[in-house]
Amino acid sequence: MKLPSEAKLFTAPATTAAAPRVDIYAGIHKAMRAMMMDTLHAVGRMDVHDGAELHAACERVLELGDACTGHLEHENGFIHPAMEARRPGSSRHVAGEHAEHLAAIAELRRAVSGLCAASRGPAREQAALALYRKLALFVAENFVHMHAEEIEHNQVLWACYGDDELQALEGRIVASLPPAENLMYLRWMVPAMAPAERAALLAGMQAAAPAPVLAAVLDTVQPHLSQRDWAKLSSALAPARMPAWIVA
Repeated sequence: MKLPSEAKLFTAPATTAAAPRVDIYAGIHKAMRAMMMDTLHAVGRMDVHDGAELHAACERVLELGDACTGHLEHENGFIHPAMEARRPGSSRHVAGEHAEHLAAIAELRRAVSGLCAASRGPAREQAALALYRKLALFVAENFVHMHAEEIEHNQVLWACYGDDELQALEGRIVASLPPAENLMYLRWMVPAMAPAERAALLAGMQAAAPAPVLAAVLDTVQPHLSQRDWAKLSSALAPARMPAWIVA
């Protein structure tokens, strides 16, 4: 992947403080960045001679690969067609990068298999280092890629669609997710958000989703929030609609 120029990398499109636009990339990209960084740290610090730890770290890489694949499919299936419908050719470059990322994910999976098959000692240590370096490059390329989407693709979406249309587009993406996949993304998204973003997301869910669904999400994210962040979230959600175990 070719890195953008410094000016392009750090210059965001102008938005007014009074009327920020709907950004369908913001939350999910925070989730993906958090998952990538956490997985990279896990691989870097794993004890390759501890079988359970090795297995857990390798599983983390495979889970990340699945999450990234799903995320690419959602963008390819929903966001890119919306862009192409009103500005043909606007998603072509990033779509090409998505194909490169799928090839990189396949390479990561092969590296995991090679590590699992390596014998104890120097061979396993070298295989672990090779996996770590491949994963680090994958994360770095994805960080640049996501930044480009947030800047360039949002410019297209904001020029071509109103906020109601973008919210509807985001709703179609979420509705397409199986419950387990949606919960997986929320596990990473909610802790990665700022408190106000977190409260807004879950307040919307509180108003629209059945109570057991909200309870399942809160059960999933609570272990990954600090006590302070959990207190802020709890106070932001209306007690009358909170699950009984939280109100108590």
